[in-house]
Parts: sequence; C-alpha cells; structure tokens
Amino acid sequence: MKPETQIAVIGGGSWATALVKILCNNTANINWWVRNKETADHIKKYHHNPNYLSSVEFDIKKLSVSADLKEVISRSDVLIMTVPSAFLKESLREIGKEDLKNKRIFSAIKGIIPEHNLIIAEFFSEIYGVPIENIGVITGPSHAEEVAMEKLSYLTIASQNNESAGFLASKLACRYIKTTTSDDIYGTEYSAVLKNVIAICAGICHGLGYGDNFLSVLIANGIQEIKRFVDAVHPITRDIKDSAYLGDLLVTAYSQFSRNRTFGGMIGKGYSVKSAQMEMNMIAEGYYGVKCIYEINKKYKTAMPITDAVYHILYEKVSPAIEIKLLSDKLS
Repeated sequence: MKPETQIAVIGGGSWATALVKILCNNTANINWWVRNKETADHIKKYHHNPNYLSSVEFDIKKLSVSADLKEVISRSDVLIMTVPSAFLKESLREIGKEDLKNKRIFSAIKGIIPEHNLIIAEFFSEIYGVPIENIGVITGPSHAEEVAMEKLSYLTIASQNNESAGFLASKLACRYIKTTTSDDIYGTEYSAVLKNVIAICAGICHGLGYGDNFLSVLIANGIQEIKRFVDAVHPITRDIKDSAYLGDLLVTAYSQFSRNRTFGGMIGKGYSVKSAQMEMNMIAEGYYGVKCIYEINKKYKTAMPITDAVYHILYEKVSPAIEIKLLSDKLS
C-alpha cells in the first residue's frame, strides 16, 4: 500500500477510541466517524471522547472527526469497523456497494450480524460485494481499557492479502502494542464470537458462586469447543493455542474489563437479561453471538455444550443454577 493511504475508524466506542489512540502513534491523519455530531464536536474541542475512555487525550491535529459516514468513507482507503454487530447494518443503511468499491475493510467487531447470521467478513463480502482479499480482521487478546493505560498488549491482523495485513500491522505496532499477522479470517472471527459466549458462561458461573477450580475446567473445555466449531466451519491448518484464539479466550473469560464476563456475572446473580443490559453502558456482543452460533450450528451439529447452556439461559430462560449444574456433568 502507498504511504499516503488514508485510514478511517468507524465507530465511537471504547475499542474505536483505543484504536484511534494506537494509530496516532504511526499515522499523520486519521479519519474518525462517530454517530453523534455532539460527540464529534466535543472531541474536536476538548481532545477526548466524552463517552468512552475519556482519560485518553488525542493530538487533534492528526484527527479528522465527523458524524457524516459517507464523507468519512469517501476520503478513506482503509476502513476499520468497530460498530457493535447488532447495530452495524443500521449504521450502514445509507451506504451502498459503490461507496465501498476498492476499499480495504478490517473488522474489529467481535460479533455476528443477527439478521443474516454472518460474521463481519461474510457480511461485507455477500451483502456489499467486497472481495474477500480486501477484508481483514483485528483480534486480540487485548482490552481497550489496558490499551488506554498503555499496558503491553498484542494484536493479530488476519487477512488473505498478506500486504494488507502487514500494512495495518505496521500502523498498529508501537511501544505498547505488538502485532502479528495471520491468513485465518474465518477462524479468528468465529473464535472471537465464541470466546464472548464462553466468557458469559464464566461470568454466570462466578455469579452463581463457582470457584476458579471449576472455571479453569470450563475454559479448558471452551477452547476445545471453539476448535471443534471453527474446524467444522472452515477446516484449515491452525494452532488453536495461538494467542488469537486461546489468548483472546483467556483474557475475555478472566479479565475484570470483560463486558461479556460482567454481563454473565449479573445473570448468575439473578438479573434478567433486560435489566443487565440496561445497567451496562456497553454492549455484550456474546448475547447476540450465542443465538447466531446456536442457529449456525444446526447445520454443522458439532458438540457445543457451553454454547447450548448459555443459549438456554439467555433465550429460553432456563434457571442458570439448573443449567450450569447440567453443564458441569458434561465437562471433563
């Protein structure tokens, strides 16, 4: 890619804010779309996001912040998508195939489009006609909060186009971010969805009073469940112990910053789904992801006891205590 390639971050949440912070280390001009004009004006005036990671201060000379999505896309070559999967389709409602022609799209979204049961790469390929070689994935293990504090973190950039993956990896690498590349866009995306589901289960178990001994068994079974599913959906040679898979699962299932674990913890303590969602100021992608994975797996019929348990609790309103007890008898 040319040095003058224009990069845009699409979304105004915590991960979008963290990615803009990282990009400011290596990029002279970043285009940033946020949903509300008030938020855009606040960032321009006060140099920080008023809603997420507000301690992060930006060099405003490097930012072009706008609430006009078409404008941001039109002057950008690389688009980093961070809008939660449940709201991505609505956010792009005024965007057509022509707007995305010749654009490179990287997804930093850990979810599935609910209306289509498609991971983000498939969504842009099938709905917008973006060639698969122009699509990539940004995955962890990392939490936006630790990136904001400049704690050493690792990112994996996956794309079937090695040049694109290498370009973005170079733009995200800095003193506190190490990057690596992969060609497994399907495996990394599905794994990122499933680790959120397993993190919800870990939170439910913690909320119910289960200890670390049980959680370690749950997560060990969780990575096996991820492997079975991604191997069924996209059977290529991959090492599930790589940090993009196992590492991302561990940080999401154990970290205090994990919104999916937090959401699960509230469910385990007796909150309803709606009350837990209302109390949280962020989206727990696993809530939407578990339903999509459950439906997709009707085709593949892989053994997914953890996913099934979370689905039963969240969508069929089965008692968490009863469902986790049943699950515990299936783990080894």
